[in-house]
Amino acid sequence: MAFSRAVLLMGALSLAVYGEEYRQPQLAAAYGQIAMTYGSGSNIYFAASNDGGKTFGDPVKVGGGEALALGRHRGPRLTILKDSLLISAVTGRDTPKGNLQTWRSTDHGKTWTAGKTINDVPGAAKEGLHAIVADSRDNLFAAWLDLRTPGMKLYGAKSTDGGVTWSRNVLIYASPAGTICQCCDPSLTVDSDGTLTVMWRNVLNGNRDLYIATTKDGATFSKAQKLGKGSWQLNACPMDGGGIVSLNGKLISAWRRGTELFFAEPGKDEVLLAAGKDVAVTATKLGPVFIWSTTKGIEARLPGSDATLHVAEAGGFPALAALPDGKVIAAWEDAGKIQTKLLN
Repeated sequence: MAFSRAVLLMGALSLAVYGEEYRQPQLAAAYGQIAMTYGSGSNIYFAASNDGGKTFGDPVKVGGGEALALGRHRGPRLTILKDSLLISAVTGRDTPKGNLQTWRSTDHGKTWTAGKTINDVPGAAKEGLHAIVADSRDNLFAAWLDLRTPGMKLYGAKSTDGGVTWSRNVLIYASPAGTICQCCDPSLTVDSDGTLTVMWRNVLNGNRDLYIATTKDGATFSKAQKLGKGSWQLNACPMDGGGIVSLNGKLISAWRRGTELFFAEPGKDEVLLAAGKDVAVTATKLGPVFIWSTTKGIEARLPGSDATLHVAEAGGFPALAALPDGKVIAAWEDAGKIQTKLLN
């Protein structure tokens, strides 16, 4: 019989269930709640913190028993709404396999109920890569890599009732090359006026660069805009999509090109961040916080500093969430465990 443990070790929370290997953590903080989701095998888990991110409670099983898309930025995503929690993930719950499913909780994550399938063509989300975001009025938007027709495309859908129902799917972008990057995860952010921005890795002229498009209504999108001035000639998918946030009316993106990581605002030159991969970014009042993985472990950069903060000796796929008190919490996977740490 499996049992759980949650212990504070060297300033980092090590969360594991004996017999389970936890992977791909994702964090969220809003409306006085701090929580995360992650996967293990075909199971989805949720854990909440009641002490400002110092520790997390025992994991709650959200769903399972189906094939769960997990690994290389696949896995569940958590959104905290005013009166509920929503977890989304690509699973094989329905036939054909590969659908973007949801689960909702109205009791702060104690219990979960399976909800709707977001993709309206069965099996279209089988690549397993998606993103989801909520605005200040609890309107939700999801974006995912879609295979309903030949060639990878980017599709999306919105919900105006907290994820109970979802709109007809909309095509966000189809590359004239016949495919976007086939296995890099998309990112979403929404600013204070409700403008939604989606970011993805494109395929154009042999280059695998990051692009964005914006929308006000979740139905019609602007022309795709390339990020950064350089390009990455690559005849393969790096499986690394980066991240994007809205900060004081500006968009800040972070992404990988080759062995280097950059951050950039739309229309401006990219700025070298560090060598590494799997970068994530979050927004604080003081500025953006970046975190990434290297051969030497997990590293980060805090606002107002050009110095690199060494977070952990080992691990991968780090995630971030900004907390109301100005601190930032990080989570990453390491040898089958989820590690967390408050960075400032």
